[in-house]
Amino acid sequence: MSTTVVAVVLGSAVLHAFWNALAHTARDRLTAIALIAVASGGASVLLLPFLRPPAHAVWPWILASGLLQGLYNFGLVLAYRLGDFGRMYPLARGTSPLVVALVATFVVGQPMSVPEAAGIGVVSAGLLALAFSDGIPTRADLPAVCAAVGTGLVIASYTVVDGVAVRRSGSVLGYSCWTFLLSAIFVLIGVTAIRRSRLLPSLREDTARGLTGGLVAMTAYTLVLWAQTRGGLAEVATLRETSILIGAGIGALVLKEGFGRIRMAASAGVVLGIVLIAR
Repeated sequence: MSTTVVAVVLGSAVLHAFWNALAHTARDRLTAIALIAVASGGASVLLLPFLRPPAHAVWPWILASGLLQGLYNFGLVLAYRLGDFGRMYPLARGTSPLVVALVATFVVGQPMSVPEAAGIGVVSAGLLALAFSDGIPTRADLPAVCAAVGTGLVIASYTVVDGVAVRRSGSVLGYSCWTFLLSAIFVLIGVTAIRRSRLLPSLREDTARGLTGGLVAMTAYTLVLWAQTRGGLAEVATLRETSILIGAGIGALVLKEGFGRIRMAASAGVVLGIVLIAR
């Protein structure tokens, strides 16, 4: 994988961790994802008139991606409500790379080199170690763990959908804007159904935080989509999840969730995996 692609994906990882931290620290996380949807959907509406539309063949994929990304937002809110950011974020994101790697290799037909496969395995192990650095989950933790793992499977699903479709779209930014617009519509419909008349008053809380998060999220994922047209699906997906290192750092330094020896060792393993993938 080229140095440029690696740098772009790692930059996207930093942005991704930043907007997830914004969503986690919001007083009302359901309102936060509604504001994120407003920002990303609004930006898409403004940009789409100036962009070439994606190829007709990828529209079913765009619809599937928009729905999956909408589900991802609700899954993330549930996971963060049930557990700590420092554990739920690594678990949700760490579940995805191995699933994507298996699908990319055996279904999509993107074989990996031995160093890349080893790197993906090392990164995934490190990410999961970060999630369980505070000990094996107890029975009381199971709802949070299930929510995080389920969210991870949704992440893997839309990653594969987008990784295949964006190469055929003919317009990376056009593909990104349409998926974010559809995702925003699904999210706003869902939040409206839950909140009903309380939605509009709640949008006055954390407005700047939510709108900023939406623009950052859209930028971060558009960079990933571009990288997927230049690099292997599994490798890009795995490098993207290094945002967990940033998330763990935010959890420790900002949210005071701790960063012990196990997390430090796991982080070192993730860095080693990145080196193997980037060779």
